Amino acid sequence: MWTRNTPGRTRWFVLGAAALWMLLGAGISELPMARAAHLTGTFEVDEFFRFLHKFGFQKTEKHSQKDTEWDTFGYIYGNITSSVNFTVPVTLAVLDKRSFLEYYANRNDYDRDVACQRMFEKLDKIVYSRACNPHAEADYLRRIPCEPGKLCVDEDTRENVVPGSQFTFVISDPNVPRFWYVSMVACYQNVSTCQWHHYDYRKYHPEPPAINYDITLVNGNPNRQTLSFFNPLLFHFSFDQQNTLEMYLIFFVVYLLMVPLQIYAVRLQKHPVTRLFTVSLVLEFVSVCLLLTHTVRYAMNGVGDEKLAIMGDIFDIFSRTSFMLILLLLAKGWAVTRLQISVSSWILLMVIWIPYCAIHVLLYIWNRTEVDIISDIDEYQTWPGWLVLACRSTMMLWFLWELRTTMKYEHSSQKLDFLLHFGASSLVWFIYLPIVAIIAVNVSPLWRYKLLLGITNSADCLAYCVMMGLLWPNRAGQYLLLTGTNFGGMDELDEFNEAPHIVHRDSDTLHSSNGDLAIDDYLDNEDDEIETLVLSTDDLLHTGSSYAVGSGSGSGGGSKPLSLHNGSALNGGIGKGGRSFD
Repeated sequence: MWTRNTPGRTRWFVLGAAALWMLLGAGISELPMARAAHLTGTFEVDEFFRFLHKFGFQKTEKHSQKDTEWDTFGYIYGNITSSVNFTVPVTLAVLDKRSFLEYYANRNDYDRDVACQRMFEKLDKIVYSRACNPHAEADYLRRIPCEPGKLCVDEDTRENVVPGSQFTFVISDPNVPRFWYVSMVACYQNVSTCQWHHYDYRKYHPEPPAINYDITLVNGNPNRQTLSFFNPLLFHFSFDQQNTLEMYLIFFVVYLLMVPLQIYAVRLQKHPVTRLFTVSLVLEFVSVCLLLTHTVRYAMNGVGDEKLAIMGDIFDIFSRTSFMLILLLLAKGWAVTRLQISVSSWILLMVIWIPYCAIHVLLYIWNRTEVDIISDIDEYQTWPGWLVLACRSTMMLWFLWELRTTMKYEHSSQKLDFLLHFGASSLVWFIYLPIVAIIAVNVSPLWRYKLLLGITNSADCLAYCVMMGLLWPNRAGQYLLLTGTNFGGMDELDEFNEAPHIVHRDSDTLHSSNGDLAIDDYLDNEDDEIETLVLSTDDLLHTGSSYAVGSGSGSGGGSKPLSLHNGSALNGGIGKGGRSFD
């Protein structure tokens, strides 16, 4: 049950959640959809340039694609048509990174003719052209649009074109996997002069003509999808995202086992700490379910459901930040050394925690809208990413400070041992992300996404497992104050227990089950360290004058130990043996 100050704290928590949802409603509705492996859309020539996709193709085995069952070539194929007859064709370009960067950098020249000439200046030396460079081997360009129902003019061998398509690029990288970049540009080459020019539609059309495209990028031969050796787990995925489906399946199975167990546990042990952890765990499970659904659909059609992926990422952010809130609450001693936290502490916590959640959401929006897909940087190599890592490190230092303060006023060796192990494991969870982000800078972009995804999800899953074990009902009672349900009127007791002059006694019990003083436990424990016994007023009234407390007149100036004289009455006697101790 919540304490009497719970309504105020709940109000702060609800206000924080409402603020985050308002931020999400304002930002996520404007997020662009991620680029899929199956591209459809319309390109109007007045745009001049449109970047379509960046796709990682796997390493190609050194064999002929016609002589082997397992085809490891990459394929880009599809249809590009228009309802308007173009006077001269524009260009579809499929380039590797080395060729693409300079081509891409020159697109913004104010003079479009100059821009076209600069974009294709170096490509002219390496790209095949039947009229201008017939001896080149690089087949990077296609003249578009293609005539409906026919192959593109640059496709001279029908056997090399995927059935149902007007063009096909076969990507071969025998050494290493590589990213390839697909784009359209309103430039054409004059076959007479071999010079590049801008297609100015105003000279030929009253309105800018549109080109409709339907393009698919795959790792593997699309002609062999029905064969037994076809691998649907890799086919539509860019190389940097391959094996993510298997990863989500593993985490789905793990959380599918954990969530019912935690729901069972929270029904046995109804406490705000366990309830908050259950919410955090359920949020992570929902996140994994949404991302898995999107990934399965993506494996089937190359598109998926991007709205599910966005919601999955948002639920993941809420899960991680709420888990951090649990760690901070436990570090402050809630349910460990105290039964409630003051209102001022809750306000301070919300003032710091809510902006941290908002920064996380802003990083996600920034990463999807502002980071250029052409670049090879990840979300933690941008200024919002650095800000999140700095905030996480600051939260870690605050966590350590609160934990140190809690341990300073705790005298139970069992709880101190718990706090020590809890702090060590939580510190690992706090620090892993900055370390992994630093390491990822030196990792190839082809492997970086899977590295970050695998480590972050594995670390979070392990943290949930550890926390679930700590909060399990038959275990948490050893060091957490979770079993009681009536917390009202416990403020004075909390302050008393935290006082530094109070020595708690955990291993010995001063009272037996029938209310008598457990003398045998005290006498038999001769090797224990001498402690001052603090008796309650009820004990003194109950025994009356049977207790004789020594005065502080000894030679050492200290107070004498409590003595019980033989023959004094304690509920009719101290025991059948009439034992006493001095």
